[in-house]
Amino acid sequence: MAAVCFMITLVLYIVATVSFFSYSLRRSEALSKVSLGITVCGFVSHTIALVMRMVGPSSSAPPSFSDALSFLLDDHPCVLVVEFRHRIHVLGSFMVPLALASLVSAAALPETVPTLQPVLKTLWFHVTLSMLGTVGFTVAFVAGVMYLIQDRLLKSKQFNVLYSKLPALDFLDHLNQQSIVLGFPLLTLGIVTGAISADFSRGSYVSWNQEQTWALVTWVFYFVVLLGRLTVGWRAKRAAYLTVIGFAGVILTLVGVVLKGHSPLS
Repeated sequence: MAAVCFMITLVLYIVATVSFFSYSLRRSEALSKVSLGITVCGFVSHTIALVMRMVGPSSSAPPSFSDALSFLLDDHPCVLVVEFRHRIHVLGSFMVPLALASLVSAAALPETVPTLQPVLKTLWFHVTLSMLGTVGFTVAFVAGVMYLIQDRLLKSKQFNVLYSKLPALDFLDHLNQQSIVLGFPLLTLGIVTGAISADFSRGSYVSWNQEQTWALVTWVFYFVVLLGRLTVGWRAKRAAYLTVIGFAGVILTLVGVVLKGHSPLS
C-alpha cells in the first residue's frame, strides 16, 4: 500500500510541476489555486506513504537514508507557508520541481542504500536537523534564482507574464537572507549532533571522509555568506550568486552520501 501511495505522490508532483509551469507562463490566476491544491494532495499522500512505511508490516526494518531524503527534502510546507503568508503563487513553479527531483532521486536509490546508524534509529537528530537546514538553503537558492531572473527581465525591459508574477527584488533579497538565517543554525546543530553520535558509535568525532569534508566546506561557505550579509552588507545580485553557488555544495554533500554508500555518520 505504501508503494501505491508513493506512485500517487509521484504522479501528483508531476502534475503539480506541469500546472505551476503553465501558471508561470499564463496570465490566468485560476491555475495557481489548482496547482496549490494538487501540491497539498501530493504532500498528504507523501506523508501517508512514509507513515505506512514506518508502521506497516515491514516497520521492523530501520528507516533508510532514502526515507529521510524523500521526506525531509519535501519542501511543500515551505511553499504553503510562503503562499499563505505572502501570496507568492509563482514560488511553487520553482520549489515543486525540486521536490519532484528529490522524490525521484530517493525512489531511484538502490535497495542496498544503508540504513541509519543505531544512534539515529530513534531520534533522527542528525539527519533531521541537517535536512531541515538543507530545506532552508533550498528556499534561499530558489529566492536567489528568482532574484537573478527578475533582475535580468527588469534590465532587459522584458515585462512579460513571468516578470509580473515574480516578487519585487527587495522581497526576494529579504527572503534569501531570512532563509539562510534559518538554515544555518539547523545545519550547525546537525553537524554537531552528527559528530557527537559518531563519537558514541565509533569513538571519533570526525573521520574526514568525502561527505564530512563537503559538509564542512558548505558550512564554512554559508558562514561567510551569512557574516557578509549581516556585517558587510552583501545584498542583491552578489548574495543571489553566492547562494546559488553554495547550494551546489549542498547537493554534492547529499550525492556523496548516497553514491559512496555511507550512512550520514560515515
